[in-house]
Amino acid sequence: MLAWANRSGIFCFLDNLDYSVEPHRYDCLLATGVKHSVSPGRISDIDNFLKQNPGWVFGHLGYDLKNEIHDLTSLRSNPVGFPDFFFFQPESVARITGSKLVIEAEDPDSVYNSILNCNVNFTMNQGVELKQKLSRNEYINRVSQLQKHIVRGDCYEINFCNEFYAQPVVIDPVSVFFQLISFSPNPFSALYKLHDKFLMCASPERYLMKRKDVILSQPMKGTIRRDIFNKEHDSQLRSELGLSAKDQSENVMVTDMVRNDLSRICVGSSVKVDELFGVYTFPQVHQMISTVSGQLEPGIPFSEILKATFPMGSMTGAPKIRVMELIEQYEVSARGIFSGAVGYFDPSGDFDFNVVIRSIMYNETEKYLSYQAGSGITFYSDPEKEWEECLLKGEAIRKVLGHL
Repeated sequence: MLAWANRSGIFCFLDNLDYSVEPHRYDCLLATGVKHSVSPGRISDIDNFLKQNPGWVFGHLGYDLKNEIHDLTSLRSNPVGFPDFFFFQPESVARITGSKLVIEAEDPDSVYNSILNCNVNFTMNQGVELKQKLSRNEYINRVSQLQKHIVRGDCYEINFCNEFYAQPVVIDPVSVFFQLISFSPNPFSALYKLHDKFLMCASPERYLMKRKDVILSQPMKGTIRRDIFNKEHDSQLRSELGLSAKDQSENVMVTDMVRNDLSRICVGSSVKVDELFGVYTFPQVHQMISTVSGQLEPGIPFSEILKATFPMGSMTGAPKIRVMELIEQYEVSARGIFSGAVGYFDPSGDFDFNVVIRSIMYNETEKYLSYQAGSGITFYSDPEKEWEECLLKGEAIRKVLGHL
């Protein structure tokens, strides 16, 4: 299916890889071709586009959409080049639920036959020579500086990231994606192509989902390595994460932020924490995840939902605007689509978006490859352990790229 989709200039493939993270609707979605599209622009243009193009819509939100939403600025270049947002109404949608495949297109039989008859010829990728924008010592020193801001009361928690990159690099994004999800299958995985720009995403985190009048977010804060060779030790690590005061502190901060964000767009007193400090197991790590939901106010447009909730608290910190200013001051790379979201609107108007983390970004024209990783910095953080957490979160990517 993906070899066929890659013939198109634009496609979006979303796969939960058999995880049944609730709430759950589709196992797999593939949108190809473009009937209509919208890109920057104002975010209100997204509302107009959705009104004028009912039905399936797919696309992404970039981190720097924050500049319009929160009246901020960014000066860093974005070599991968994804725009701040892009949405498209596809020519065809293939959706899989269980063992059932449904193709929605002008000629579904033709699409199905084209998929069956497409030659699959993936290229083996060579090892990639990765560099990092901040060295280990530079990263640790900046974490220590950020902790001084916390002591002064400028913020309580901040997500701080580093970029790992390579250029010039030639890869086959489809085969890299398959390798990535084989090492790290996660429930919000995506392969997204926008002309010469590719996102290969193995995200475990949901940003925001709407179903009927309920809106839901599942912020993730708290990470610990797994021991897949020792079940008893792995279980101990899982318990250790669940009881960690530092990780609970990070998680409750972002959960409170999400509650506050959702309260701006939800019916009074409807926002609730469905689960606090849930510990979930993924291939490389255990993660602490909370779930927050509320009843959406009638008639709230998508742009207002974004103004209330974007960027997501798990990728910024608290208080949100101040930490975004500190992120701009202390990080050295534009985040671009990283820390943004990829997802879809279905014909009923419901939507589901992930958080773009654990992802490889690639510009085919510039031969520029990048991934970013970070950690949540609090007063209690050990800067060296925060560096180790960055490496842990990029472990599957380094395996795929031949650098472990």
